[in-house]
Amino acid sequence: MSLTVEQQRLLAHRQQKTNWKLWGPYLSERAWGTVREDYSAYGTAWDYFPHDHARSRAYRWNEDGLAGISDRQQFLCFAWALWNGRDPILKERLFGLTGPEGNHGEDVKEAYFYLDSSPTHSYMKMLYKYPQVAFPYGELVAQNGRRTRHEPEYELWDTGVFHENRYFDITIEYAKADENDILIRLTAVNRGPETAVLTLLPTLWFRNTWTWGYDKGPMGYVAGKPRLWADGDSRIMADHPVLGHYTLHAENPASLLFTENETNAERLFGVPNATPYVKDAFHRALIYGESGAVNPAQEGTKAAVHYQLTIPAGETAVRRLRLTPHPNTAPFNDFDALFAQRLAETDAFYAAIQPSSLSEDEKRVQRQAWAGMLWSKQLYYYDVEQWLDGDPAGPPPPAERQNGRNHNWAHLNNFDILSMPDKWEYPWYAAWDLAFHALPLAQIDPDFAKRQLILMTREWYMHPNGQLPAYEWAFGDVNPPVHAWAVWRVYQMDAAQNGRADRPFLEAVFHKLLLNFTWWVNRKDADGRNVFQGGFLGLDNISLFDRSAALPTGGHLDQSDGTAWMGFFSLTMLRIALELARENPVYQDLATKFFEHFLAIATAMSRGFGGEGLWDEEDGFYYDVLHLPDGLFYPLKVRSLVGLMPLIAVEVLDAEMLAQMPDFRRRMAWFLQNRPHLSGNIMCSLDETSGQERHIVDIVTPERLRRVLGYLLDENEFLSPYGIRSLSKIHQTPYQVHVGGQTFHIAYEPGESQSDLFGGNSNWRGPVWFPINYLLIESLHKHHHYYGDEFKVAFPTGSGNLLNLKEVAGELTRRLVGLFLPDGAGQRPFAAHIPPFQQDPHWRDLLLFHEYFHGDSGAGLGASHQTGWTGLAASLFGQPA
Repeated sequence: MSLTVEQQRLLAHRQQKTNWKLWGPYLSERAWGTVREDYSAYGTAWDYFPHDHARSRAYRWNEDGLAGISDRQQFLCFAWALWNGRDPILKERLFGLTGPEGNHGEDVKEAYFYLDSSPTHSYMKMLYKYPQVAFPYGELVAQNGRRTRHEPEYELWDTGVFHENRYFDITIEYAKADENDILIRLTAVNRGPETAVLTLLPTLWFRNTWTWGYDKGPMGYVAGKPRLWADGDSRIMADHPVLGHYTLHAENPASLLFTENETNAERLFGVPNATPYVKDAFHRALIYGESGAVNPAQEGTKAAVHYQLTIPAGETAVRRLRLTPHPNTAPFNDFDALFAQRLAETDAFYAAIQPSSLSEDEKRVQRQAWAGMLWSKQLYYYDVEQWLDGDPAGPPPPAERQNGRNHNWAHLNNFDILSMPDKWEYPWYAAWDLAFHALPLAQIDPDFAKRQLILMTREWYMHPNGQLPAYEWAFGDVNPPVHAWAVWRVYQMDAAQNGRADRPFLEAVFHKLLLNFTWWVNRKDADGRNVFQGGFLGLDNISLFDRSAALPTGGHLDQSDGTAWMGFFSLTMLRIALELARENPVYQDLATKFFEHFLAIATAMSRGFGGEGLWDEEDGFYYDVLHLPDGLFYPLKVRSLVGLMPLIAVEVLDAEMLAQMPDFRRRMAWFLQNRPHLSGNIMCSLDETSGQERHIVDIVTPERLRRVLGYLLDENEFLSPYGIRSLSKIHQTPYQVHVGGQTFHIAYEPGESQSDLFGGNSNWRGPVWFPINYLLIESLHKHHHYYGDEFKVAFPTGSGNLLNLKEVAGELTRRLVGLFLPDGAGQRPFAAHIPPFQQDPHWRDLLLFHEYFHGDSGAGLGASHQTGWTGLAASLFGQPA
């Protein structure tokens, strides 16, 4: 089958013949309030660089903007600023609450939607809904500030700003004529009942690389200051010492505005400005009428095209621009035809990869999920050593920073396009999130997915001791070891798409993962018993107390999830080693090592509490076990994902593969014969086709599998109408434990967190989370691969409706993707609590891929644009039922 045009671009990029990814949506949605911009003594990032500073203060590390783009080194940036004539500030960036301001942590308070993108960003589309009344900045802060953790968040649509449809639908599209020639189109529709005015400021600026005192050398900095200037009344010229020359052509602007991308120190700090023209000049000129704020010479490092529109009710206005390095005397002659062509090519690309069995609505959901993944790319720039030491032109940072946040990660030096969890709420990479991002990304751009996974293991990311960086708030935090699994799955997906296996990729990352595995074994097995700790492991508040902090009782916690993750890690490394051994038999030795290590972990975990394991024979479930300083231990009988994670540590060793591994097969046979006490977690059967032996290596035995699935599939426990809950519903009656004169408790909370653990902006005490659900579904498919159709369980528990495990996986998949599809009442459950999404044709097909979902209603919660791991929805569509 011939390749589509977009697939040809991806192939040319892989072969380094073209660079269609040079430009993309690499601006952040929020650069203020980040760790990188924080130079305070004690890490108060939200306070050091607040939203109120963002319009006036030059960023040090990376830029943000509304529906923006930049080149991959973010030298030259483009984004939109809007003004409805009523707001107190220009809408240059998305607004939201800081962690301390929100009653459930930080939260963006805007209505915007990533609608479409091709993998090379040859075509992109985003929608922003801009109120025509004054944006309720103060009301949002005040109302959320008054609410407790037991109340829902106060959202933009709760304020009434969309009443009578008094808003503009602002659709922003980009299309590339070639890899550097970018067509830009804004379409503004007045949805309201009356004529309304709208000011547009498409803005072009350079990231500030000149203020910090470097001539050359540090990453991202170059000698010489770039320059923008006017060439006539409709062209902005841009010249950069590295990027070269570009021209921004604008159709019929009212005027061109110029200033510098430099801090308004007078406004913020009460000291004289280095230049009379500063970053917030356009805000001051338009809103306050300060005509002297902009440079009359029409030059600088920040410039905008000024449009003043009056749009009647129900009418549409369109504005076109073109950013190009090529001379062009008629930049708009081929504009509409090129846009139509790029959109048609994008349609053809998705038509080629989406299963024909999907309905049109399912295809829409899947495509918007991919769009969110692609729009969530961002330049991530952070040199920790340079950040700790401060810049030559700046004041010396407080001495406390040398022993503060990330001081043990001075080697880390990141300057790459990375997949963000959410470019507003989490505008920084998180290693375990990124592992899940890689799967939906690999469906559409496996090279980008592989690049993400490689980067996390490179020496400028991975710690010299083998630990992977967690996230910028604390690179040393411990996230679940899912990287090997993501590498293996992306390797499989890439091979299926391209018809060849990328063994150099697999082998290169495998060697780095050996270091990471060793770090885990040496650092997170306190007693050397193959029972692991690990801290919160990404599950924030799932425990009775903060698992990342010193326990209030003293002692340590043997973790069911931590130990299961290490079994999962071992089996994935075993599988990779066997794959590499197909061409290099030396890897059979490493496969043996991981096989034996897994059995040691599984055996240690599977003993009853008397043997200091984590299995409770009476309950038929796995629990964390608290070890106290006096030698006593207590099982913490909380039924949560912690006890379900052992299900994912399973691998099937097929006869065909084992036939190619004589050394491994011989060593496995010796081990099973001579270490029978460690062989309880491996079973053997005959392959129906070849008659040869095949094995399942599994933490859970068939009997325990049935018992744990009894809880998993019980609607009064874990089974929600929308997937698997993170905490059993049985804990509607709180679970309590009394230890050392203290009482700890935990209760089922299906919605937002009522705890302030980890900032309170996520909740693992009841809601449905996509990443763990995805792993559980994969586990069910693996178990079905071995046990076949004869192994059946009741779905739901107690119903008498018997399904095999493949059918169970299909039912769970349908529940998860059903969050985004109309139900019997025509409502999409993720937004059933938000009237516009259910009633208004201009909202009805718009989707938000939330961080997690209410355990009972399916309502979207947490970060509203975490297409990152919730983008796994794209991978679930079309899976076999």
